[in-house]
Amino acid sequence: MEIHAKEWLHHPSEPKGLILRCCVCSASRRIFDPVSFTFEPGRTRVVFGRGTASSVRAEVERLGAHRVLLIARHGGDEVAAALGPLLAARFTGAAMHTPVEVTERALTSLREHGADCVVSVGGGSSTGLSKALSVRAGVPQVVLPTTYAGSEVTPVLGETAEGLKKTRRDATIQPDTVIYDVDLTLDLPLGVTVTSAFNALAHAIAARGNENPLVDAIATKAIEGVLHALSGDPVSVEARTELLSSAWLAGTCLASVPMGLHHKLAHVLGGSFGMPHAATHTALLSYTAPADLAKLIHDTATRFGSATSLRALGMAESDLSRAAEIAEHPDALRVLTNAWRDASSG
Repeated sequence: MEIHAKEWLHHPSEPKGLILRCCVCSASRRIFDPVSFTFEPGRTRVVFGRGTASSVRAEVERLGAHRVLLIARHGGDEVAAALGPLLAARFTGAAMHTPVEVTERALTSLREHGADCVVSVGGGSSTGLSKALSVRAGVPQVVLPTTYAGSEVTPVLGETAEGLKKTRRDATIQPDTVIYDVDLTLDLPLGVTVTSAFNALAHAIAARGNENPLVDAIATKAIEGVLHALSGDPVSVEARTELLSSAWLAGTCLASVPMGLHHKLAHVLGGSFGMPHAATHTALLSYTAPADLAKLIHDTATRFGSATSLRALGMAESDLSRAAEIAEHPDALRVLTNAWRDASSG
């Protein structure tokens, strides 16, 4: 019996290998390359549901803490009330891309009030500040996300100093507890809902096709969840529940993969050029996503009126070369140029 082998042209989400085909009966099977990976599950405790913000005091006490610095730029009153006598102080100055000077001010407040725990309510800015404080002061943190950023379940911290955003990864950065309360997302404006969902989608896409089958499965599930929620009415309770759970999944798998070109560019554009984080993810994603998703992403963003180009977000064409230089990636200028021109629109 004669058997022929040829390379199997695969999508990044599928394992590499060969196709063996019998010349007699045309039967075929795939022979895969050996799989090798190292996996270390995160340490974060997750509480998910509706009305779960009311459990914040119990979660803080579970960590052995007694005095809380609450980080909340907007809202947070419900969480403050739930903390009761554990609330020592409140900080409202969190900023995008976690500027180190803001962290220093918050750290001063934490020390002045003798806080032994940080609780943050909000999106990526509040979460980033919570991480920065926790790792500096050595105190536990409880995060209550109100967007779909996903960074609350990663050991990654991006901080901006002197116009550059630098990222580090360490297990001690990862929050101790995350409380996902769907009710905290119900007032999120439609525009922010969509771009934040694309932020989560970018996390999942970065992990799809990972050799670890668990990470790949989680990423695939997150992608399906985000796209399904955005296919209908994303502000319904059902869609918000799906988006929040998908953001958790996306963040969880992102914690297991290295930073790729997409996230490198998003960090450069945010830290060095002041671009809005979630909207930048949205504008870039059509040009960094696999071919099977790129058009759907672009069409979905267009349907909701989200910016699909860096030009629409106010970036100057003259800054593209500098951004590519900072990113230090051979494909950076090509991707940035296409994203600035909105090349997918044609």
